[in-house]
Amino acid sequence: MNALLSFAAALVSLRLAGLLVRGRQLAWAGGLLAFAGAAAAMAWGAAHGWDARAFRAYYLFGALLSAPLLGIGSLQLARKGWATPLGLLYTGLAIGIAIAMPVHGVFASTHVPHAQDHVDAVPRIVAIAASILGTVAVVTVAAATLRRRPLGNALVVAAVIVAAAASALTQTAVAAAAVCFAVSAALLYAGATRG
Repeated sequence: MNALLSFAAALVSLRLAGLLVRGRQLAWAGGLLAFAGAAAAMAWGAAHGWDARAFRAYYLFGALLSAPLLGIGSLQLARKGWATPLGLLYTGLAIGIAIAMPVHGVFASTHVPHAQDHVDAVPRIVAIAASILGTVAVVTVAAATLRRRPLGNALVVAAVIVAAAASALTQTAVAAAAVCFAVSAALLYAGATRG
């Protein structure tokens, strides 16, 4: 069941990302692609057991990219010209970190592994800092533009809250986390396409 729900969350996120690409909301589409990648890695881990490759993909998409790309999308919505180059620079850095980081320890189950058991401190610090900054950007832009986009902003903030719940649930309830990823993707898509 965990694998099926995770795979379904990946498909939902991927489909909605494609729709956002058509609407030229590329950073938010990137955030949904990151959701899809994280959910696909969860599906792989649930179906076949976790290994270093699945964990590296999960860490890149879930920990390093999802929240920062949502923050960049919000900054683009607020017409901050520096957001796009910053997003591209950070995405390159995140990919470099995910490729270069040593992944150690034994992967012994189908449960989502704890990062502290498999990744050194620097990648974890980067992921935490980038996630916090991405979340702050989403909430700040939503608050600043609330009168102009009340429903859209409320949905985007709800998407970030549900995504945070998904991240918390990955350690204890993979199926619930997968459902939260899909709901978060749907909320983000709805928020991005409504005023």
